[in-house]
Amino acid sequence: MFYWNLQKKFEDDERPTSFQSVGLIIGVTGIVGNSLAEILPLSDTPGGPWKVYGVARRPRPPWNADHPVDYIQCDISDAADTLAKLSSLTDVTHVFYVTWTNRSTEIDNCAANAAMLRHVLSAVVPNAPNLRHICLQTGTKHYLGPFEFSGKIEPHDPPFTEDMPRLAAPNFYYALEDVLFEVAAGKEELSWSVHRPAMIFRHENKRLRFPGSRAAAAWDSYSCASDADLIAEQQIWAVVDPNARNEGFNCNNGDIFKWKHLWRALAEEFGVEFVGFEEREGAESLAEMMKDKGRCGMRFMNKSKEHGFLGFRNSKNSFISWIDKVKAYKIVP
Repeated sequence: MFYWNLQKKFEDDERPTSFQSVGLIIGVTGIVGNSLAEILPLSDTPGGPWKVYGVARRPRPPWNADHPVDYIQCDISDAADTLAKLSSLTDVTHVFYVTWTNRSTEIDNCAANAAMLRHVLSAVVPNAPNLRHICLQTGTKHYLGPFEFSGKIEPHDPPFTEDMPRLAAPNFYYALEDVLFEVAAGKEELSWSVHRPAMIFRHENKRLRFPGSRAAAAWDSYSCASDADLIAEQQIWAVVDPNARNEGFNCNNGDIFKWKHLWRALAEEFGVEFVGFEEREGAESLAEMMKDKGRCGMRFMNKSKEHGFLGFRNSKNSFISWIDKVKAYKIVP
């Protein structure tokens, strides 16, 4: 259920021939990028009707092919390839940047990710005269810092709020924001928003044993999650609602859960053996399991609500829905 009331796809003979908004999704084959590609073309999506371009490095996968998106295969780490393929998109009105890359150190992460965003904006901003908004997705590491600095810097104490200052450590999320702020500076007609969702799990074909220790892994503690469709909805809201101009927003489902309650339901949905929590020697640490996925952290959604976004999800239903979806896409067995 979207934060607006309906969700209706255009029939083939109803497709619009003119568009109010033109979205450019960078990272269209990612989880949130795919949600944006599915939601933006709906007939009732705010700001629509939408024309949508989708950019990814790899060839278009079959589970993304049904979305009415102009697919562009482009390596945005290559400045020349990015300029050649994106500078001609002169009709773009909104950019959704929902991708990232991983390197061996956070310093390298900062350089690589900042360069990718700069390549995209250098190709699009000077050539799209009607560009109105740039939407940037980051995440919980904004408040916790990179894993390589764990124990070396003091993270923020949850619950996390958007007005918390940056941590004193390199962080590619900060580098991305700096590129965004630099490009948007002095352009009154161009607004931006930053979105900070929680982590995303993936299927790894293992017994569903909960990792780490009871305390460290939050088996008995409260956690929160972010549904990919909800993240996409918040981003769409932010690009069309003037109340969201030039702001950062946390994004989560709006409820809390304990993994010890959710774990069995997930095992049943995946059809794998439920093991749950086991205290054991040499256990894979939560940090290792969650490396490159982000970390849990309670965060408030008050700012988002105060600015007008009232979307939410039931986390258990959200997990089950996404398991069903990736099964339908044949991404998992």
